[in-house]
Amino acid sequence: MMSAPSSARLFVKAGKFMPPEGGSPGDPHEWLRRARSNLARSSQGQVTPDVLFEDACFDAQQAVEKALKALLVSRGVQVPRTHAIGELITMLADLGFDIPADVQEASALTDYAVAARYPGPSEPVLIEDYERAVAIAMAVVSWASGIITAPFEP
Repeated sequence: MMSAPSSARLFVKAGKFMPPEGGSPGDPHEWLRRARSNLARSSQGQVTPDVLFEDACFDAQQAVEKALKALLVSRGVQVPRTHAIGELITMLADLGFDIPADVQEASALTDYAVAARYPGPSEPVLIEDYERAVAIAMAVVSWASGIITAPFEP
């Protein structure tokens, strides 16, 4: 059986390492682009019976996480390696951001980052949970997008 190539091998060109295309991790617009992609996937819902609400909620959580990290990047803050939405919101508040109530609710999505993605003891995600997760993600991505409007200049 042949193994899949690593991402490092996929981007070797002429003997030099080439990073994958898709923007700079220091560009808040790139973080928002990724957040919107996750939001679009989560918004599609259960398009077939094989799609689990748990996975759609994971995409909603990722949309929130990336939108909040976009705001941190926009202020020159190094992006922390965390899925904890509450921690990101606290960091933004410490930077002087006025956090709207619907954005503060996003902390509830943290559990979808890991626990709900894998088989195990977590509660099944109901359609009401899914709809709430997507609504929160839409609010957060919209809020972050409204703040990050100017083109990125490194």
